[in-house]
Amino acid sequence: MSEQRSALIVDDEHDIRELLVVTLGRMGLRTDTAPNLAVAREMLSTVAYDLCLTDMRLPDGSGLDLVSEIATRFPTTPVAVITAYGNVEAAVEALKSGAFDFVTKPVDLTVLRGLVRQALDLNTRRQANPEGTTLLLGDSPAMVGLRDTIAKVARSQAPVHISGESGTGKELVARTIHAQGSRAAGPFIPVNCGAIPSELMESEFFGHKKGSFTGAHTDKLGLFQVADGGTLFLDEVAELPLSMQVKLLRAIQEKTVRPVGANAEAAVDVRILSATHKDLDVLVAEGKFRHDLFYRINVIELDVPPLRERTGDLPLLSDAILKRLAYAMKRRAPVLSREASAALETYPFPGNVRELENILERALAMADGETIDARDLRLPHAAPSQAASQPAPALAATPPPMPASVPAAAIPAAAAPAGLPPRDTAGTAALPSFIEEIERNAIQQALQEHRYNKTKTAAALGITFRALRYKLKKLGIE
Repeated sequence: MSEQRSALIVDDEHDIRELLVVTLGRMGLRTDTAPNLAVAREMLSTVAYDLCLTDMRLPDGSGLDLVSEIATRFPTTPVAVITAYGNVEAAVEALKSGAFDFVTKPVDLTVLRGLVRQALDLNTRRQANPEGTTLLLGDSPAMVGLRDTIAKVARSQAPVHISGESGTGKELVARTIHAQGSRAAGPFIPVNCGAIPSELMESEFFGHKKGSFTGAHTDKLGLFQVADGGTLFLDEVAELPLSMQVKLLRAIQEKTVRPVGANAEAAVDVRILSATHKDLDVLVAEGKFRHDLFYRINVIELDVPPLRERTGDLPLLSDAILKRLAYAMKRRAPVLSREASAALETYPFPGNVRELENILERALAMADGETIDARDLRLPHAAPSQAASQPAPALAATPPPMPASVPAAAIPAAAAPAGLPPRDTAGTAALPSFIEEIERNAIQQALQEHRYNKTKTAAALGITFRALRYKLKKLGIE
């Protein structure tokens, strides 16, 4: 027979303590109570609890102090905070201090029971797998620190905002947080906020009723309902229009959604994770992102390091990627030659891990034997130091009309921009190919200078965002 779970209830109101004792007792938990911080600390020093519920305001101090102490001294004990209704700021502070979750007064017993079940499930999962599981490879200090932080934030229900350059693996970080948390048995629903047409956003997020608009032939669940009991990952959250940001904020704060055409709201239990490669602080200052929504989703911020800062992780990553790609192709995984490994070590990887995967997949296709040589990698020629020190030349939205080809001798060798390989004037290369190389170099240079913010890159190049997207696709940059 399994040992009975225990909980510590800290509240100075006798009626609240009695309500919680009865509710948790019916769930099979043994409960102890404390009316203040002093008694709570004494009980914590003698008993190992599976869960702690504490009020924010106590006669001899703040519940936040107890949250911080438990997070430090008893990191495996989830602690939830009881706050006054509508006190969102206090709840956010509790989550930042290390609280698992919070519940508001008057206490909704259904919400409370769900919170307790998730907290106990988290402990069960931790005991079954004390080391945790992760697909985030790397032994560099940056990755070790990231995994440690993920293990901490996975213990709570706090919204997490994941920032980092394109290609660093922000969705993988979100999936790891979900997998290590109490919601691992629930769904993980990723959504690219920039890929949903604005006129369909409300229906996609909150669902709709049959006949609510033209084309609504059946009832449809929204992303919040589909993610109920699990995690909703809002990728590229900065792309949400302001009108949708207001509705999203209400759904997150109230934990309810109203499907399009419905008369009543429906309760949802969802943890929100979000990500973007843009600087939300700048967007808030520019009035392009709501400050209140930013405050709500950015309770905890995780910054995913770029590949160039993960010194020493390349061999491990390359080996894992090659084995995965080779397995999918049903062939033996090749190895990197010493020259290929050295070439990868000196390359800055502006596209991060996603670019590494692209390079290795191409090399796998190009390699003749079971060894990948440096030439198989086909790394870009432009050196990052040169690209970073020179301004990006402006590009026209569409190139001027030119003849299909001209003799290479018609192009002076001195005309080649810095960072490009010198041209052989005796060669027979076509002019369009040379122009494409110039454009590719200029765009990659501008992307690096603007941290892969495409809006700023387009402005710096003097072209529209749409034109930049066309050229990125045409030149195979992404």
